[in-house]
Amino acid sequence: MTYQDALNYLYTRTPLFQNQGAGAYKEGLSNTLALDAHFGHPHRSYKTIHVAGTNGKGSVSHTLASILQEAGYRVGLYTSPHLVDFRERIRVNGEMIPKRRVIDFVRKEKAFFEPLYPSFFEVVTALAFKYFEEQKVDVAVIEVGLGGRLDCTNIIQPEFCVITNISFDHVALLGDTLAKIASEKAGIIKPHVPVVVGEHTDETRPVFEGKANSLHSPIIFSEDTPQTAPFDVELKGLCQQKNTNTLLHCLPFLQKSFPKVTEQHIRDGFAHVIENTHLMGRWQTLRTRPTVVCDTGHNVGGFQYIVRSLPPAPSQGGGVQTSGGQVLPLSGGVRGGLLRIVLGMVNDKDVSGVLSMLPHDATYYFCQASVARALPATEMQQKAAAFGLEGRAFPTVAAAYRAALSDASPDDFIFVGGSTFVVADLLSARK
Repeated sequence: MTYQDALNYLYTRTPLFQNQGAGAYKEGLSNTLALDAHFGHPHRSYKTIHVAGTNGKGSVSHTLASILQEAGYRVGLYTSPHLVDFRERIRVNGEMIPKRRVIDFVRKEKAFFEPLYPSFFEVVTALAFKYFEEQKVDVAVIEVGLGGRLDCTNIIQPEFCVITNISFDHVALLGDTLAKIASEKAGIIKPHVPVVVGEHTDETRPVFEGKANSLHSPIIFSEDTPQTAPFDVELKGLCQQKNTNTLLHCLPFLQKSFPKVTEQHIRDGFAHVIENTHLMGRWQTLRTRPTVVCDTGHNVGGFQYIVRSLPPAPSQGGGVQTSGGQVLPLSGGVRGGLLRIVLGMVNDKDVSGVLSMLPHDATYYFCQASVARALPATEMQQKAAAFGLEGRAFPTVAAAYRAALSDASPDDFIFVGGSTFVVADLLSARK
């Protein structure tokens, strides 16, 4: 069996959410518990930190791992989805799981898990937990896949939990109100285990408080006492200000569980998160002249920061009127050229909500990511036109990006995003 054979097996024989959406979601933990028992409960052999939330959980997970690595701990990191290589999901001290280990896992274990008909994520989570045990990690930072309460990562007993924020996403699975979604996310809270909530609303706060109080779990709401990092933060974009505030409120719990972590390790962890963990796609600058930035934000909650991070034209001063009529303050430096946006989304997101936030003064290049759930570029183009957003449609992300580059002058600003899978296709095309 080759590495590609192993991947093909995982992608085709187990339901994959990025292709099937809700159809790949396995409610309940029966398969997870069966797999966990089969592998001898590997997650019990190391400490864990559990991170949930609608947006920001990847950045928070990577930064926590970076700090712990700087302090000399051996750190497992489990995140999803991947952008270029499947193995990005499972790392130890920043290094991806070897191809050979993926091959051996599939070849040896498929006879066991086939009768269970597990989801892709259930199988990969089992692989991650087992691999971390084999690698004798001191701690694993575990990002929730979807929701929290019924997510298959929710069998761990973490040192502390983080819930970054709540926004409307996966409403068919998690609920159609912020309170319902918050209840699902709050499902990761464990008895007597501290939890840090990054952002909250009047609707979600009582949900978190009720759950934490019922379990006698200490809870901190980061927005109650906002903090700004007095040191360099490598991850850029407005959303990272919120993530940084969340992380700063995690530090007392982090240092209590991992006493080797010093202030210098914290500084270095924030300053070198990309180098330490190889995080990609978070307001990532790919080139200059023209400037090209990509970001994996893919819902209204993410785009509220993306839009405000775009550099306005000189005539706009400090704000821009969106297609929905809202005037947003912008933080990016005033650009000298045109704004070009390469945009694609998947069909189960609030496409209209995102389109209503986008600026009128940009040239759009609508595209379709290479996943089954991708919204056709022509349909995206039609939906955008209803909001006064004009542009051309392209069959692939690469084609749209090449067109934007070809059209651009050195002073232009090109943004690529709308979906994690758009960014994944872009980075794959640039390999």
